[in-house]
This record gives sequence, structure tokens and C-alpha cells, in this order.
Amino acid sequence: MLHHRGVRAIDNQFERAIGLFACWKSDRFGGRYIGIARSDNFVPTANNRTLHKTEPAECGATDFGHQIRYSPRLPAARPFVRALRGCCFAWLWLAFLHAAIIARSMAAVESAVQKTGDIAASLLKWYDQYARALPWRAPPGSARTDPYRVWLSEIMLQQTTVSAVIPYFERFTARWPNVETLAVADDAELMAAWAGLGYYARARNLLACARAVAQQHGGQFPATESGLRALPGIGAYTAAAIAAIAFDERAVVVDANVERVVARLFAISTPLPAAKSEIHRFADRITPTKRPGDFAQAMMDLGATVCTVRKPACLACPSSELCRGHRLGIAESLPVKPVKAPKPHRTGTAYWIESNDHVWLVKRPAKGMLGGMRALPDDGWNARQDGDSVPPVAAEWRTLNSSVEHVFTHFSLSLKLAVTSSPVQPEGMMAGQWWPVNSLDSAGLPTLFKKAARLVSGQGRE
Repeated sequence: MLHHRGVRAIDNQFERAIGLFACWKSDRFGGRYIGIARSDNFVPTANNRTLHKTEPAECGATDFGHQIRYSPRLPAARPFVRALRGCCFAWLWLAFLHAAIIARSMAAVESAVQKTGDIAASLLKWYDQYARALPWRAPPGSARTDPYRVWLSEIMLQQTTVSAVIPYFERFTARWPNVETLAVADDAELMAAWAGLGYYARARNLLACARAVAQQHGGQFPATESGLRALPGIGAYTAAAIAAIAFDERAVVVDANVERVVARLFAISTPLPAAKSEIHRFADRITPTKRPGDFAQAMMDLGATVCTVRKPACLACPSSELCRGHRLGIAESLPVKPVKAPKPHRTGTAYWIESNDHVWLVKRPAKGMLGGMRALPDDGWNARQDGDSVPPVAAEWRTLNSSVEHVFTHFSLSLKLAVTSSPVQPEGMMAGQWWPVNSLDSAGLPTLFKKAARLVSGQGRE
């Protein structure tokens, strides 16, 4: 039988490997101290006693290990023991820490995979039941939508609300039902049909893109995101949306609604626009390979109807339990937007030249504000400067008491109206045409000049 006296049993091979190890022992006075024990010097209990400094050393060289084990104090061995114990504790701590880190990392990976998969699944299930019925959209799970209708709707929806787009979309598709008919449309006719929708460069790009598809692609839209990007007026978002919705290609679709949903799901606190790349990475993580088009439209619908800018309806959200922003109570504050600089304010004058119940309309330059649109002559105002108040022709002008207030994307405008019915010669004016006053609704005037026409009509014409 072995006497342990505070020494725990250790495997023989391990004992031989380390040679010496620390143990607790008691001297004859009851004091406890650390001694040194060798694994091969265990002795029977009967011979197990503590040496005292008054007793002669009776052991020979062969009992040196025994003597070491029962020596009450070995000052020279203490540093070694402490170092050995420290190394053991350090090794055990590092091993534990390493195992904990690995376990946590694996749990995080499994959680992330489960979370992103659950988001897509829950959102598609919600979309199957609550998808909005829109004229350019196919019902969930049905045949894919005509690429022409997807493309047309996406161009119209840029910076424009769904409610504003629907009547324009229906008129356009009734008048130009496919890309081939749109490609041969008259420029002025199309611009007039677009009037009031705003952002008129989109209308010019719409025509350019339709003609490119008809002439270079046989009337068929490219089926890939990269192919779509090569067309006029199609950027990264629009290409991804058309590829996913019309061709069921996995593409990461991020518009303003999706941006808001993703920022809240993952509590992305980086301010915009710096957060855009981070938001895109997280959107990529949750975009599924199956039904990517439905998923993209589900994200849009969620942002438009549930995860709204103000007062999001988190209780109605299918992903609220997986939403970190909701758990942290910060959903409504995301995404973080920079403080907007105040818009500059410009002033200008438009000129109403009337003769025989007709008003003189000009065609604005193709590039620039309201490019290519019919309009009243003006004094050259733009986003960078005020107008010069110089009339297009010499005449007797009467300035109306009221002005038109209008807000563009980058500035606001106060537009005065000067009216004349004096005889004027068109040769001295900017190129244009006389248009019947009673038929101005068919002229396709931009909203700004529609307001101006109403103001003139309301205050009387001479």
C-alpha cells in the first residue's frame, strides 16, 4: 500500500516523464509545507516517517530520492516547484481558453448560418401571404415577370413612390406594350408622357436603353446582371433587380427599403453612406439561391409596409425575433443618416408670351435641368445660380404678385411669372412653338411649369 499524504495518484508513465513533482506534507509539529517527491521512490507505509534534522542520515546513495521526498525544507527546490506549478496552471488555462474560443466560434458560425437561413425562410413565407399586388409583378411562386415590365417599373420607381408610378406604368404599357414599340417612339411624345414623373434624365435613358435592346440584342434583355449593367441607364441596383425578378438569377438587390431592413436586422450603426458596403455584405449573406426574385420583392414589401422609416411595426414583422435592432430597442434609429446640409435656394423668372389664345413654348436643351422637355421661356436659372431676370424679347411685361415655389432634389426655387400679350416676333425668341392655351395639358409640361400655367390662369391673362 502506498502512502499518499496529500499526493494524488498519477499515471506511472507521467510520473517518470516529469521525474519530480510537488506535494503537500505535514511535519511532526503539524505544519504543512511543499516537498519534492519522485515517482519511483514511493515506499511502504511502515517505513514512511518524516526525518528530523537531529537524526543521522542513515540512507545511502540509493535512498537519496527517499531523503529528498521527506526533507522538511529544500530551499533550492522551491523555485523549480513554483515554476513547474506555474507552467502547469498556464498550460491548463491556455488549453481551456483555446477550447472555449473554438466552441464559441463554432456556435457563432452555426448561429449565423441558422439566422440567415431563418430570415430568408420566414420572409418568403410572409411574402407568400402578404405580397402587394402591383401591375408589374407576378404573384409569388408563379411564372417570372416579363423583363420589359420589370425594367420599366424599376426605372420609373427610382426616387419615386409606388402610388405615383402605377398610373404612369399603366399608360406606358398600354401605349408601348413591349420594348420594340418603345424603341420607335417619338422623343417628344415619350417626354410628354413622362411629364410629371420627374427626374427626366430617366426618360431619355429609357429611350436609349430600349433602342439598344431592340437593335443590339434582338429585342431581348440580357439575362445576366453583368449584361444588364452594360445597357444605358441601368446601374448596379437596377441590374440586380431585373436579374433576380425577371430571370431568377441570384443577385443582391439593395434599394432604400432593403437598406433599412438589413441595417435593422443586423444593428448596423455605421452612418450612411459609409455603411452601404457593410449593408450589401449582410444582404448577400441572407439572399437565398432559391426564389431570389421573390426574396428581393419580399424585402422591398417589408420595408415599405412593416419596417417603415418611422414607427416600424415590429410586432407584425416575420423576422422580429431574429432582428438585433429590435432586440436592442434601436430599430427606428437605423440606418444612421448623416445630417443633411440645407438646400440652396434659387430665384428665377418664367415668361408667359400669349398671342391669339396660344402661348409660346420652348424645348429645353437635352442636357441639364428638365432636359428635352417643353417649357415656358425663362431667364437661365439653374441649380448653381439665380436667373438674370432678362426677358427673352423686348415687350411690355407684367409681373404677377405671386410666385411658384418648387423643390428639386438639390435645391429649391422661387419662380416669378412675367406675362405679356404684346405682339412679338418668334424670330427673336428661343426656338419653340405656339401651343393652344386650352390644350396645355397635352403639352407634357414638367410639374414646375404646370404650376406656372395654373398661376397665370388663376390671376388672369391679358
